[in-house]
Amino acid sequence: MSYPNSELDKEMVLQYIPLVKRIAGKIQSGDVNMDKDDLFSMGVIGLIDAVKKFDIEKSVPFEAYATVRIKGTIIDEMRKSGKVSRDRIAKLNQYYSAKEKLEQQLMSNPDEQKICDELGITEKDLYKLHETVHDLSSVSLEAMLFQKDGGEIQLSDFIKDETADSPEEEFLKKERKSLLKKAIGKLNDREQIILNLYYVEELTLKEIAYSMGISVPRVSQLHGKIILKLREQMA
Repeated sequence: MSYPNSELDKEMVLQYIPLVKRIAGKIQSGDVNMDKDDLFSMGVIGLIDAVKKFDIEKSVPFEAYATVRIKGTIIDEMRKSGKVSRDRIAKLNQYYSAKEKLEQQLMSNPDEQKICDELGITEKDLYKLHETVHDLSSVSLEAMLFQKDGGEIQLSDFIKDETADSPEEEFLKKERKSLLKKAIGKLNDREQIILNLYYVEELTLKEIAYSMGISVPRVSQLHGKIILKLREQMA
C-alpha cells in the first residue's frame, strides 16, 4: 500500500475514515473469506487512491467521488476473492438466454419451472442463481436491472456528469426511474418491504432476516428473485 505524501492528503484520509467504515459496514461479504476488517482495509486503499486522483476542477463533490472509489476497490477485491465468479455469471447469463428463447417460443413470459426445465437445473440451482443476482446488485440496483453481467464498475454509473448527458440521455434516465417506480409498485407487500429495508433503510441481510423472522440465505434468495422479477417487468 502506498501512503499519501503531503500532510494535507493525510488529513483528508483521516477525515474520511468514518466514510470507509460506513461503506464497509453496509457491504455483505457473502461466501468470500473476508471479514469487516478486511473490507475496511480495502476501503482505506480506495480512499487513499481517491485522495491522490481527485480533481477539484471536475465539479464533483469529493465524498461522492471517494464513495465510488472506496466501494469499487472493495467490490473488486471481493470479486478477485471469488464472490461472483465467472462461472456464476455464465450460469446467470444462461438463465437469461433460456428465458428469452422461451419467450419467443411461447409468446409470453415463462415461469421459473419452465426455465429450469429448459436449462435442466433443480430448484436448488435456481436459488443459487437468485443469490448471484443478489451479490451483483450489491454494487448498483440500476446497473443490475439494465445490464446482464457483472461488468467493471464505472465512475459514470454512480456520479452524474452534467457536461456529458444529452437531453436524450436525461430523458432516458427519467424514463428508467419512472419504469422502476411502476415495476416496484407491482410487487407484493413482502417484496416491497425487502427492497425498502435493503436500499432505503440500508439494513444488513442479518438485520432484515431478524426483522422478518427468516434466515439470512433466504433473504439473499428472495432479494435476487425480486431483482429478476423487476427486470422481467421492465423488459
